[in-house]
Amino acid sequence: MPEGGSWFFQTGRCWQGALMLAPIDGQGQGATRPVASPDVQFLHGVRPAHDLTYDDVFLVPGRSDVGSRFDVDLTTPDAIGTTLPLAVANMTAVSGRRMAETIARRGGIATLPQDIPLDVVGRAIAAVKAAHSVYDTAITVDPQTTVGEALSLMPKRAHGAVVVVEAGRPVGVMSERDGVGADRFAQVHEVMSADPVTLAAGTEPRAAFDTLAERHLMLAPVVAGELLVGLLTRTGALRAGLYAPALDTEGRLMVAAAIGINGDVADKAEVLLRHGADVLVVDTAHGHQDKMFAALDVVRASRDAHQAATGARVPLVAGNVVSAEGTRELVAAGADVVKVGVGPGAMCTTRMMTGVGRPQFSAVLECAAAAREIGAHVWADGGVRHPRDVALALAAGAASVMVGSWFAGTYESPGDLAVSADGRPYKESFGMASARAVSHRTRDADSFERARSALYEEGISSARMYLDPQRPGVEDLIDAITAGVRSAAAYTGARNVASFHERAVVGLQSRAGYEEGRPLDASW
Repeated sequence: MPEGGSWFFQTGRCWQGALMLAPIDGQGQGATRPVASPDVQFLHGVRPAHDLTYDDVFLVPGRSDVGSRFDVDLTTPDAIGTTLPLAVANMTAVSGRRMAETIARRGGIATLPQDIPLDVVGRAIAAVKAAHSVYDTAITVDPQTTVGEALSLMPKRAHGAVVVVEAGRPVGVMSERDGVGADRFAQVHEVMSADPVTLAAGTEPRAAFDTLAERHLMLAPVVAGELLVGLLTRTGALRAGLYAPALDTEGRLMVAAAIGINGDVADKAEVLLRHGADVLVVDTAHGHQDKMFAALDVVRASRDAHQAATGARVPLVAGNVVSAEGTRELVAAGADVVKVGVGPGAMCTTRMMTGVGRPQFSAVLECAAAAREIGAHVWADGGVRHPRDVALALAAGAASVMVGSWFAGTYESPGDLAVSADGRPYKESFGMASARAVSHRTRDADSFERARSALYEEGISSARMYLDPQRPGVEDLIDAITAGVRSAAAYTGARNVASFHERAVVGLQSRAGYEEGRPLDASW
């Protein structure tokens, strides 16, 4: 084996460790060959003879002149326009308009799934574009709304309140606490806090925080004149000073949209561009195949025509792959960013069903190295369950990290909030190759085709994703992730994402070494 690399193999050829099949190309052809040598540093210069996942590695602290984690700039180097290296995966149970709006307000981007009808996607994009870049979108009701209905709406947002409006003016605020013990058929004007304290639009976040703290309030409606324009919480005021939103050229929140490789790809691309999608994600489980290249050609042509007409260039993301060759070929076909990951997702059963995939840390390491050689970037898609995993993906060379099921158990995910028998709130999640997702994707096919497709689903069709009582909102998880990533970069002496990869030193650890790093709280 050449030092600094590993060997790809076809069936019957492997190195130390368990055998796994790695997709090589669309025809299953290609000779055994060495992969691109990643430039990340390994402790003691020891490079493994087998592929690694995030649990197998750790970061070594080095000499640093970074005095504070807040000195670390997390702006992504991939020219997408995001200021946070987080992307929400295009999963139906995870990414919708509320999620897209919230993640963009903190600097990341969400991808709306390909299974959603195009008119619904258009309305979701419009809602994200209409959302304020600083203030939360308030849940609004009129004074005659019942308490029960108001309480049922509150889980749609993490702030736990509704604003009562008349003719666009906030006349009251009702919180979950106000509804405790109240008759569910009472009207909200009977239990709300009337004549609420309001914040004037344009108030600086620190001044807004001080006002809320002085009044012992957790939130307040934001008004322009007398009309409601949003809602701001104390924590939201703090976050507004810590994060920079991901904005398009017109100052509106950014959102991406996914396109599959089947059907009328050109029409879908043109409709999504017309609706205002900022990024197009051409997505399929096996991105290194002829149908992907054909779809990417079509999408690129639509994108280029849109650019010629409007002057706006929309980046293209394509995937998924796990090899240097797949990365290079997708970039050559027009992808600005390549999505990396086959099988690491929490809802994915691809590896157990097929044996195909690759441990995610090594996949990101190799694909990122190949992308850098030709001036492109990769997103690490899947396999992250803790902030450390996000940090390791960035250290391996990813420009951004896609999060799926981890964000499913939050207020902002599209599903309805349910409560288990033991009183714990949860959302349902499912894999995008599961029977449930396949049913969505083939809803326009005839009954025979739908039945045939259902025989070959992969992925979990239903899983309960419990809300973390300490971090029930996606912004709470974002806080934890960014705190971990900023600290990891500071430990290595890195001040931005690019230098984090350059300075990172990675060590290998046993399972016992990983367990040693876990706190007694098993939730981590």
